[in-house]
Amino acid sequence: MKNRASSAKNRRSLPNKMPYQNHLLPVSERVSDLISRMTLREKCSQLIHEATEIEHLGIARYNWWNECLHGVARAGRATVFPQAIGMAASFDAPLLRQAADAISSEARAKHHQAVREGFRGIYFGLNFWSPNINLYRDPRWGRGQETYGEDPYLTSRMGVAFVKGLQGDDPRYLKVAAAPKHFAVHSGPEPSRHRDDIRVSARDLHETYLPHFKAVVQEAKAAAVMSAYNRVNGESATAHSVLLKRILRDEWGFKGHVVSDCGAVSDIHYNHKIASSLEEAAALALKNGCDLFCDGLYPALVSAAEKGLVDEATIDAALARVLTTRFRLGMFDPPAAVPFTLIKPEAVDCSVHRALARKMARESIVLLRNEGGLLPLDKKKHHTIAVVGPHGSSIAGLKGNYHGTTTGFVTVLEGVIRKVSVGTRIIESRSCEMVGEINNRLGELTCAHIPEADIFIACLGFSPELEGEEQPTIDIDGFKGGDKRYLDLPEIQKKVLEALIASGKPVILVLFGGSPMTIGGYLDKVPAVLMAWYPGEEGGNAVADVLFGDYNPAGRTPITWPLSLDQLPPFEEYAMKGRTYRFMEAAPLFRFGYGLSYTRFRYGNLRVKRMERGSAPISVTCDVTNVGSRDGDEVAQLYVSDVKASVPVPRVHLEGFQRIRLAKGARKKLSFTLTAAQLSAYDDNGRPFLEPGEFTISVGGGQPDDPASGAVSARVLL
Repeated sequence: MKNRASSAKNRRSLPNKMPYQNHLLPVSERVSDLISRMTLREKCSQLIHEATEIEHLGIARYNWWNECLHGVARAGRATVFPQAIGMAASFDAPLLRQAADAISSEARAKHHQAVREGFRGIYFGLNFWSPNINLYRDPRWGRGQETYGEDPYLTSRMGVAFVKGLQGDDPRYLKVAAAPKHFAVHSGPEPSRHRDDIRVSARDLHETYLPHFKAVVQEAKAAAVMSAYNRVNGESATAHSVLLKRILRDEWGFKGHVVSDCGAVSDIHYNHKIASSLEEAAALALKNGCDLFCDGLYPALVSAAEKGLVDEATIDAALARVLTTRFRLGMFDPPAAVPFTLIKPEAVDCSVHRALARKMARESIVLLRNEGGLLPLDKKKHHTIAVVGPHGSSIAGLKGNYHGTTTGFVTVLEGVIRKVSVGTRIIESRSCEMVGEINNRLGELTCAHIPEADIFIACLGFSPELEGEEQPTIDIDGFKGGDKRYLDLPEIQKKVLEALIASGKPVILVLFGGSPMTIGGYLDKVPAVLMAWYPGEEGGNAVADVLFGDYNPAGRTPITWPLSLDQLPPFEEYAMKGRTYRFMEAAPLFRFGYGLSYTRFRYGNLRVKRMERGSAPISVTCDVTNVGSRDGDEVAQLYVSDVKASVPVPRVHLEGFQRIRLAKGARKKLSFTLTAAQLSAYDDNGRPFLEPGEFTISVGGGQPDDPASGAVSARVLL
């Protein structure tokens, strides 16, 4: 009665406003009132991503399409953070949340400035189709760079952090609205994504492909979810009764809206051939849980409604969810009532955000090899340094896909120049293009510099022009359609690297790209290897910080590096057997969670204690000490192994991690808690169950079978 009386009072206090215009009323009441005033065609006009203006109701034109994978994308000036896979390599969820908060501040500033200038077009809205939390189940997938790696637990922690950072913590308004994607079971191949029918077991679905989506929905309260292009077990993921209705809404309690991937509703008719017309496709998607179409399907939607293929009540329910997001963003409220309208344009690509991008880039770098302690470099020892390769002075390897435009990308060459004295000679030679035939002139220049240089920094790898989202025109030297045929360096880059190795002088290999590379044949010839990923606008400074010891690296690879593709199942297969560190039996080149440091850490005093007799939760504590000669970060990782299960289970699985900083000689006590869900197995129907038995709990700087991790283990009976 009190709430009803309060609502009535609010209406009386604003006599000239209709209820949906009264920002003091509950959002649900305002949405219902607005829908009641709309015609069928007006309703349909708001269910496509290019929503039209409805002038008499005060609804502005609005384009929902926007991206912010690692910074506001495709909309001009913005801070460019490292690509998502690099940010995952930081294993630093709190820092990722800070980056997402900075991104959403820039998004707000750009949106409000665009509106003031009368622009309401694409890429300037407040709804962002990010993050991409599909699992990087196979390193050949070109879009794997957009993800947080191959592990459901790491992906869930990073995904939750990113969504919370984007959406903010205001009790009333969303800062921006996040839409984690692509729901579900979607990770290539790119060329066939519009027609593939992914067959997946119930166990793999619930154990591997869904937990991180559940986390961003239930923990981070994501405002939206984007569906995938493919079918899953015969049903289109964009019109999937099990995924979108039973699991997402009924079981997980999702209250937000579902948006289709762009063109996915049309795919239901044209490519999956589930519907005989676009009208039927639109109706099928709406009835099975898709609310907003990124598709030019307004005529088909209206026709479907007028023909009775979908009833108006279903349209109203979808529209209510869609409009609720816009209301929660403050789009129908006085600007003064929405705190985020106060963010100034000066926030965009500001010095504070640039510093944050550099910090994230530093934390993302993985030291894969450092034989003989070649790194860090002595700034006074090497008088002639050669920066060689296509990524040395190019910004292509800094960006990653879905990027913005910054006021200044810093290349590796520039970063190195800033580190050394004016008395040091720096030689730069691109040496070769990314792929293709060797340029004889460039090749000659490289060879000419070999006698002059004391040391080589070889900047090699992939680029987003070769690996990424569906690229039908790409079919060259190991790359096809956005994906990779193999994981070797392109042949032309191999020739350059081999020429440098043949010189007998030290070579530091700095790799750029969004995936592992099969470089095992070079490890006994190259003393130092860094993985820089696509490190963003401050990438060159970050790489130089690590090379010269101004920053002690601690990144960990969020994906397994295979020795060769012979260790992997076929790319097209989605069964998890033999895939990722959780199910792969063969020893890889580098394990998931692997990364070196310039200092050393020792683990000890591991204690595992049941907090309740005979069951979970379990308390795990462990000491870690910096026993080396430098201050540095460590990424402590907790792994669980079910020693003898009655059903197939992962070989080992990550269930906790902490990135900590320790001064040399310092010690810290780490604490973790394992829940019953983290110890559960999955039956043939995909249902979790906690099985009594013996479990191994390990804590270290990597996986327990990695000699470099220093992991300690204990067993517990449940």
